[in-house]
Amino acid sequence: MLVGVSNLIVEGVLWWVVIELMTKKILTLLLGLLAIVLFFFFGRVVWYPIYLKVKGEKTTSDVVSRIKESQRFDHDFSDWKSLDLFCFKEERVIEVWAKGGFGRKKIKEFVFQGFSGELGPKLREGDGQIPEGVYGIEYLNPNSRFHLSMKLSYPNDFDRKMGERDGRKKLGYDIFIHGKSATVGCIPIGDEGIEELFLMVAEVGKSNVRVVVAPYDLRLGRRKIDIAEIEWEEELYDLIENALQDDL
Repeated sequence: MLVGVSNLIVEGVLWWVVIELMTKKILTLLLGLLAIVLFFFFGRVVWYPIYLKVKGEKTTSDVVSRIKESQRFDHDFSDWKSLDLFCFKEERVIEVWAKGGFGRKKIKEFVFQGFSGELGPKLREGDGQIPEGVYGIEYLNPNSRFHLSMKLSYPNDFDRKMGERDGRKKLGYDIFIHGKSATVGCIPIGDEGIEELFLMVAEVGKSNVRVVVAPYDLRLGRRKIDIAEIEWEEELYDLIENALQDDL
């Protein structure tokens, strides 16, 4: 009787030890997985450049260094605080305006090397339209198949709000300013143009860059653009006109 009880006690203790060890291992595994997930999302600045180098791809720093070493572009970025990129579809030009200790001044113009769609905003995926509105730069892509590129924050809150109002769900995505000349809904400015603009944005910092895409230069006056499918174009062009006139 006592032997049986003793065996049960020993067996129980052994199971408790096994369960404790398994629990600790599981907790350790879960904590390790959590650490990996957190490092993936918040440690990108550390691991992503290493990942690109292993793959043989370029980082933004690599590209910026190469462009600077070429000494083709003579800009003093030390006093630049922010940039406005005014993109005019009808004129097919990007005006670059900088603000710093010198005040505000126009730095450069880049000519579109290709164009798709018509005047008027982008409404849906696959319509070939270049968006119209006020956007930020989400990221710089040093490994673009269009030489270099920078992604616009399309669709923005206004685009989504109007899409919901109209019942449009697939608004499109992946709108870039990039090199080369081919385009479907993006803004190509050639390889040399994108190298210079890429350098400007990288030096100022993408969070300090605003992109205003307009059907034409609204600073010269407004004219009616009839877009049969929507009724909010005047609301959109009020926003764009204000952005063009705002001080940075």
